[in-house]
Amino acid sequence: MAPVMSFPVVILGSGRGSNAEALLKAEQNRQLGEAQIAALVSDQPEAGILELGTRFSVPALYLDPGQKGARLNEAAEEAYIERIKTFSPRLIVLAGFMRIIGPRFIEAFQGRVLNLHPSLLPSFKGAHGIRDAFESGVKVTGCTVHWVTPQLDAGPVIEQKTVRIEASDTLPLLEKKIHAAEHLLLPEVVAGLSKGAISLP
Repeated sequence: MAPVMSFPVVILGSGRGSNAEALLKAEQNRQLGEAQIAALVSDQPEAGILELGTRFSVPALYLDPGQKGARLNEAAEEAYIERIKTFSPRLIVLAGFMRIIGPRFIEAFQGRVLNLHPSLLPSFKGAHGIRDAFESGVKVTGCTVHWVTPQLDAGPVIEQKTVRIEASDTLPLLEKKIHAAEHLLLPEVVAGLSKGAISLP
């Protein structure tokens, strides 16, 4: 029988899963507070995030998004809700999940869904936050963890970490710097939420 988790976390991602890996390593190193990763979920059957399941002995699931494009369709969203509920999550982390989730999903997990975005919101919303910041000429960017609301990248900010853009930076170098900051910020926030140091909404 599986042990009861005090603060189960489900991670949704579409890509290689580097932020999911940062969370799993933090848990492994006892740096994730009371949080425990209950499952990894992806909308892409070949996504690297799913391979982390075997490495870290965590359930890893592909769930059909139901259609092409940025959004889950209604039937797929219901399937996501029902499957994720089986893990009784206290927190759902969108870490590189390249789908827009709808109000039904947000309502089903009210106050428990957070997103990691690669800019200092409210600046540079959308799918290309790093590139947009780099091309804009700003000197400072970073990453943001925020609560998810029906408005894209507009929910209340939980924490941010800044990254300076140096004159010598290339876009690939800036991407590496942002990802390194994300890998620090996200575990800090999840740990803080699990211990009550950061309040749930």
